[in-house]
Order: sequence, then C-alpha cells, then structure tokens
Amino acid sequence: MEAIPLLAHESPSAVVAYRGGLAIDARQFIADAVRLGDRLPAGAHVLNVCSDRYRFTVGLAACLLTGRVSLLPSTHTPAVIRQLAQFAPDAFCLTDEPSCTIDLPKFHFPQFPQERGPTWQIPRIAATQLAAIVFTSGSTGMPLPYKKTWGKLARCVLDGAPRLGLLDGRRHTLIGTVPSQHMYGFESTVLLGLMSGNAFGAERPFYPADICAALAAAPHPRALISTPVHLRTLLAAGVDLPAVELIVSATAPLAADLAREVETRFGARLIEIYGSTETGQIATRRTADTATWHLWPNVRLTATDDRVFAHGGHVEQETLMCDIIDIVNDEEFLLQGRTADLVNVAGKRSSFAYLNTQLNAIPGVIDGAFFLPDADRLSGTGVVRLAAVVVAPTLNSAQLTEELRQRIDAVFLPRPLLLVDRLPRNATGKLPHHALQSLAERYLRGAP
Repeated sequence: MEAIPLLAHESPSAVVAYRGGLAIDARQFIADAVRLGDRLPAGAHVLNVCSDRYRFTVGLAACLLTGRVSLLPSTHTPAVIRQLAQFAPDAFCLTDEPSCTIDLPKFHFPQFPQERGPTWQIPRIAATQLAAIVFTSGSTGMPLPYKKTWGKLARCVLDGAPRLGLLDGRRHTLIGTVPSQHMYGFESTVLLGLMSGNAFGAERPFYPADICAALAAAPHPRALISTPVHLRTLLAAGVDLPAVELIVSATAPLAADLAREVETRFGARLIEIYGSTETGQIATRRTADTATWHLWPNVRLTATDDRVFAHGGHVEQETLMCDIIDIVNDEEFLLQGRTADLVNVAGKRSSFAYLNTQLNAIPGVIDGAFFLPDADRLSGTGVVRLAAVVVAPTLNSAQLTEELRQRIDAVFLPRPLLLVDRLPRNATGKLPHHALQSLAERYLRGAP
C-alpha cells in the first residue's frame, strides 16, 4: 500500500513554522504531534478549531498518526454543531481557546515542553487513509460531507506547488489571512507548507497593519495567501507594503484591475486559485494577464447537457460544478460566473458578479454587494427587487444611485440601498446570505 510522508522537510532542523518570530523545526513538530496523539481522548472524529495555525497543524498530524478523522465544517454555528454531533456522535472539539463555547466535549490543546524527540523519523501515512471530512452547505442549509483521503490531499497541493513557484528549491514562508479550517486555508497554508517543504506563519493576521507586520517579520522569500476582500482592504489602508515574492488569492472572483493594482503595489506576481470544497483546488491563472484558467495536471472538465463535471487527478469523485464554465480545451477554461449568481428582474438577466463589479468601481466605494432580499418582506406586490449594501463614507444614497444608473440597467437599481460602516463578511471575506437578510430586516424595522 502506498504511503506518503507526513511532511517533506528532510532535515530535522528544517523550519516548519514561525510563531512570534521564532522558528519551530521539523523535529519539534513531529514530537508535538506524537505527544498530542498520545493524549487525545477516545473519539474517532475531531473538530479542530485551533486558531493558532501551528497548533491546528499539530492537531491534524496527531489525528493522522492515530487514525482519527478531522472534521472541517463550513461554519461553527450552533445549528451546524448540532448537525455535526448527529453525523459523528463520538466527535470532540480540539481547541486552544479557554472560552470556547462550541457545544461538544472539549479537549484543550496542552502546553508541551520545548523538547525534541529522541529520534528523528518522518511518519508515513497510507494514501488511502481518510484524513478529513469537509462540509459545504447545500441548498437546504444542511451540511453536505465530502471525504478527503491523505493521498488525494497531498497530490492536490503537490500538483499545485509548481504552478505557484513554491518548489524551486528555496524555503518560502507562507503568511495566510485565511483560517486553517477553511478549505482554501487548509490546502494553501497547512498542507502546502507540510508537503512542499516550506514554512508557514502560526498567526492569522486580519487587519492591514497586522498583515504588514507579519510579512515584515517573515524570512524571504515570502508568500501572502489571502482573499480579494483582504487585498482590497490592504491597498485602501495606505500603509507601506512589505516586499513579497508571491501573492495568492481565492474564495471569490478577483477583478483584473484589482489584480494589476496588487501586483504594482507589491511588485510581485499574483496567482488566483479556482476550486471548491468538493473538488479542492483545480486551476490557477495570473489574473492580471489573462481570464483563462489552467487546470491541475490530470484534472479534466466534461460538459453534459449544459452541466460541467470535474474528475481525474486528485478529485475524489466526479463532481458537478456550480459555475457557468466554457471549456476551451482539455487543460483550459473560462469562468462566466456561478449558476446561483444569475438574476432575472423584469425579464432582464444579469449576474451578481457583474453588478458587484460595477458597484465597487464607483469612486468612493470601499466595499459593496448586491443581494436578493426576501421579496415578501420588502414588497407586498411580489415584485422582485434587488438590494445592495455599501460602505462609502463620502457618498449618499442619491449619489450612489445616480452613479449606478450610468452603469447598469435601471431594473437592477437597488431598492433599498443600505449604507453601512462595514459589510458582515466572514473570516474568508464571504458574505453569508443570512447576514445580508438580517440587514434588510433591520432596514424594514428602521433599526440603526
């Protein structure tokens, strides 16, 4: 049976992670994973919510070494946790937060002495071992599970690393603004660090000053693993940007103009990743130069009756894609938007991606998004009207509406247009629909 090393750091002194500017080497990492594995309680399923990226990774490794499965749901709301407990009744929560309120049996990450193991050996994990179960919310809101084996996860990041230039023989430092528990952060910081022999930062900086500080403290060459929302906020902050060699973006479409501005301001190339919870990462593009996506080796897309399926390579099973995709050839495609992104108002069609692009292109708009509220609550006529929520401190609703009138068809003008201090984005920059709906309901009640 094929077995794959737990990490690609061949020397025991090779750096796996940095925390607070201090290096943690491979021997220490293996020792910590073995010690944690020996202490974990009896349950085969582990909800790993450690916010420290190093502790999360030690928890993942401990689970792999002891045959446990890491559970990675899309959110940690009470409803999702209840559903998770039904899915895996033996599940417990591994946390590094003393005040963790997740309603599962808890095991707090212990404090280990700074001592390395007496021997040096890289554990090998069977390629077929179930490493994780990731969850995505379906149309009913029920979390849908997708199994991920160690071999497929390793193949995904190893096939992607050369596209990013992260297998060039140098030791890169990966600084991520996304949580380890999200599929993108899981693959592009945790797994990519382990499998490519590079190091990652234990912290997850969020604010622009913190991101810059984390980058400045990291050894060169540096890679920033981020999202369009975080990148836009970083540029708008007007702070001095530390030098980096690579920027990676995912979780939402990245506008070409923003990609070019990021590359200019940082003086580095930006690579955008395309994928999903179901498939993992499957394609990249340099967004500043091209709209064409390039598939991972051996991953293929097949169109059947206007539906597109991904299969091959590291994709665990043939998977229906939730996007509108134009296949160019066996290795390339164009992305036209999500199937759920299309909107039809008064017989006219557009997409939320297009509308959001026009909204955010207005001078003075810092952030903004269209959404479709509950029509019954916003209108007694049953007429579907779009709403928008906008951060634009120097503009009022009338000015924004007039700017939009110059850019989009009048039937798509938002009613209401809500001006807020910030959008209710989650840790990866996405806007949960329930949060937008809550804003619309507050507007109806006249609440501030």
